[in-house]
Amino acid sequence: MNRPSYHSPAKANAVETTAYHPLYLKGIEYFNECDFYESHESWEELWADEQGDDRKFLQGLIQSAVALHHFGNGNIRGARKLYHTSRSYLTPYRPGHLGLDLEKFFAEMEACFAEVLASEEQYPRIEITADLIPEIHLAPPPTSTT
Repeated sequence: MNRPSYHSPAKANAVETTAYHPLYLKGIEYFNECDFYESHESWEELWADEQGDDRKFLQGLIQSAVALHHFGNGNIRGARKLYHTSRSYLTPYRPGHLGLDLEKFFAEMEACFAEVLASEEQYPRIEITADLIPEIHLAPPPTSTT
């Protein structure tokens, strides 16, 4: 499959912007709009074609989006489970990968899920706090398409 290359910050060779795959960017756009279902759909389409080192990274992002989707819908058990599995997929890519600062992302996800993680109830009633939902901003930023 011919597609634009995308790079981690460590591989960016001091460029100010970089080309990322359009589906990666679309997933981030949906994620930042809190449309976690569509975010997961975009990343899953990219993941399905990925055969390289980025496959598990994309799986971690997909699970992060689904964790937030479950949290927003009140499925706290599902949210908690996917929070943990997303971290296990993303941890090997620390501190950053494909322009995503994973240290910042992990800290923001942890703050967002703090009440979920602290709860010992099997079926807690916890509502997501909109101000704590993470956003993704890539560094280097994507190459402008305009």
